[in-house]
Amino acid sequence: MNQTVRVLVGLAAGIALGIVLALEKPETGLELAVVVEPFGKLWLNALQMTVVPLVFSLVVVGINQASDAAHSGRVAKQSIGLFLLLLALAAAMTAVLAPLALSLLQPDPAVAAALRAHADELPPANAGWAAALTAIIPSNALAAAVASAMLPLVTFALFFGFALTRIEPTGRAQVVGFFRAISEAMIVIVRWVLWAAPVGIFALVFALTARSGLGVLHALGIYIALECALYALAVVLLIGMAVAFGRQTLRHFMAGLVPVQAVAASTQSSLATLPAMLDSASNKLGYPERVSGLVLPMAVSLFRITSPIQYIATACFIAWALGVNLTPAQLAAGVALSVLVSMGSVGLPGQAIFLATNLPITSAMGLPIAPLPVLMAVDAIPDVLATVGNATADMTVTSLVAARSEASNSAPTTPA
Repeated sequence: MNQTVRVLVGLAAGIALGIVLALEKPETGLELAVVVEPFGKLWLNALQMTVVPLVFSLVVVGINQASDAAHSGRVAKQSIGLFLLLLALAAAMTAVLAPLALSLLQPDPAVAAALRAHADELPPANAGWAAALTAIIPSNALAAAVASAMLPLVTFALFFGFALTRIEPTGRAQVVGFFRAISEAMIVIVRWVLWAAPVGIFALVFALTARSGLGVLHALGIYIALECALYALAVVLLIGMAVAFGRQTLRHFMAGLVPVQAVAASTQSSLATLPAMLDSASNKLGYPERVSGLVLPMAVSLFRITSPIQYIATACFIAWALGVNLTPAQLAAGVALSVLVSMGSVGLPGQAIFLATNLPITSAMGLPIAPLPVLMAVDAIPDVLATVGNATADMTVTSLVAARSEASNSAPTTPA
């Protein structure tokens, strides 16, 4: 039985038992929730303890990977710039559309009450734009790490990572190697903890459903529909971008894209889709191999367009379920952090990606992290569309870089 199936079994068992008790014996359900919930929180704490070193290491390593890639030439620099631009646009789109879409729906008060009882912390009160601005840069990086203040910690990691690109290569390689080893060690710990995921998720979701009943199923359905809709919209917009700016006709681009999307949907892995992308880019779409051979492997290594969509949509859903209105400062913090974290997280394994990357964004936006394991369990459903979106974005970036490369090659040169 693979990990996804084990997690879904724990989720289904927790929901089923919790709903039965909520409907038939609510008092017994509440009493059992108090007994079972600490085991779920213990499991969640074990995951959370890896977040600070993991996120700091991912940002530092990701910056240096991008810097190394950018030194490969003009095509690489254009690709990195497009990666950052598209990630920022995807995050900003989600920050606008997710709260807007969720505002059309009414959250279940029972679910909100259960989530508040389920969480150790509640969103802090809005302290105003000045406090939000000054909190971006920490006065003490170690204090930010101890407090798990993710936004100032990532700001320091950003400065530190860029500073490493300016020191001599030997020392830089040693430090980057050190942080790469830390990130790999944290992922090992996350994998160990995820072995107990069925038990931890059962405990968390049982306590939640015992308090809120059938409302949990309705809320999870909304979450799945929200993510799927945003992923589908991103695919449509990316295709439109390739047609408008990549000098492609819709029919020609789709002829090369559809086989890639089919492989992405069946494998749910961007890396496994890379051979199909390379074949389609060169043989069906006619991109120069010097472009597709560089851009597509870089995209698989550094670029996942659906990551910021997932991070922001998840945080917005948690806020909606709790009845919390996110401020522009909270959304802006989430957008900025999601771009940085997504650049460093590509290649992490399955469910480790969801928890390791959503935890810092949700925390930085001032929201409780306790609902994340429950959302992780159902994320396997929209993950098919997420992989299709990532493959579509990789092909779109390749089309844009190829179009710019052809334009620059065909431009007349001015005599000296």
